[in-house]
Amino acid sequence: MVQRTFGPYGGQFVSELLMPLIHEVDAAYAKVKDDDEFQSQLSLLFRDYVGRPSPLWHAKRITDDLGGAQVYFKRDELNHTGAHKINNCLGQILLAQRMGKRRIIAETGAGQHGVATATVCALFNLPCTIYMGAKDITRQRPNIMRMTLLGAEIKPVETGNKTLKDAMNEAMRDWAEHAEDTYYLIGTAAGPHPYPTMVRDFQSVIGRELRWQAMEHLGRLPDHLVACLGGGSNALGLFHPFLDDPVAMYGVEAGGSGIETDHHAASLTMGMPGILHGNMTYLLQDDQGQIKNAHSIAAGLDYPGIGPEHAHLKDTGRVRYVTATDTEALTAFQYCARMEGILPALEPAHAIAFVQKLAPTLPKDDILVMNLCGRGDKDLLTIADALGMDLS
Repeated sequence: MVQRTFGPYGGQFVSELLMPLIHEVDAAYAKVKDDDEFQSQLSLLFRDYVGRPSPLWHAKRITDDLGGAQVYFKRDELNHTGAHKINNCLGQILLAQRMGKRRIIAETGAGQHGVATATVCALFNLPCTIYMGAKDITRQRPNIMRMTLLGAEIKPVETGNKTLKDAMNEAMRDWAEHAEDTYYLIGTAAGPHPYPTMVRDFQSVIGRELRWQAMEHLGRLPDHLVACLGGGSNALGLFHPFLDDPVAMYGVEAGGSGIETDHHAASLTMGMPGILHGNMTYLLQDDQGQIKNAHSIAAGLDYPGIGPEHAHLKDTGRVRYVTATDTEALTAFQYCARMEGILPALEPAHAIAFVQKLAPTLPKDDILVMNLCGRGDKDLLTIADALGMDLS
């Protein structure tokens, strides 16, 4: 019987070759998730290596300009490596170390997970292989240099759409071929169980911090939470600690050229349930069940599926899922830069685009917190091309 973790979604839909590896990871995580020594070691790394807690910033100029709710940013782009990805990578590298694994593999889209994986592998002196779609390599050149300097081996993936989906396929093949010594460090809250739960748990440090920061500095919990969605780890990290509270939550998918076109990555808005990368979830697929290519200007959102917990949260209505287009994200990027002096990554720029729509409709004493999950250094070449800027 296949284990479903989130209502009908989740599971372990993998080949027989991978099942022993999945069970090994599952058993290892069950031992450490409530282990005081493990959690203490992770907490110290969060504090002294990552720089947590990340600040809660009142975006006052944006608040005043939009004229509605008080807008705050949970500033996870200030983490070491420039995104939320390091939270999960530190948790999983500690797990891999406990399991006695001697080699780490990973997939990456925007390159931030690849950078974070290469970073923790350098810290723990473990060899690291990163699979990355050839298309993403072209548009994320700064992160390629960072991974290389950190000692990672980068393997371009030329199959399929040459993006994140295809990189994940190749990483799973590698894992099956090198089962004895290799740990697959998945970067988002998707894949076979226990990865969606494990990644969510490691990323929930975001929401746990926000909870005490809001109580300490604002005197109450937020009214609204907003986060962008690719696979969904940063959003779950923000949302999960508040699921039992009366807090409205919004996940912003990549609308690409528009959801009325075939050029988007809005799997929850336009997809239907299916199986990909070891789990059942919402996917972009045609009438024959073949996976469609996804599109987003943000490489980290360019994935035709979503973490299975998000699928469950959509069906239950606990989280509202919306979209923002490439054009809206580019406009929001420029807006945030000029209003707050912050260059967001293109991924959270999608969330900012929705905040621009939502905040003016809310009462002025409402508190809206958006997870600014990555900084825009990695996207400057893409943004320059899109805006027609001459960098010569």
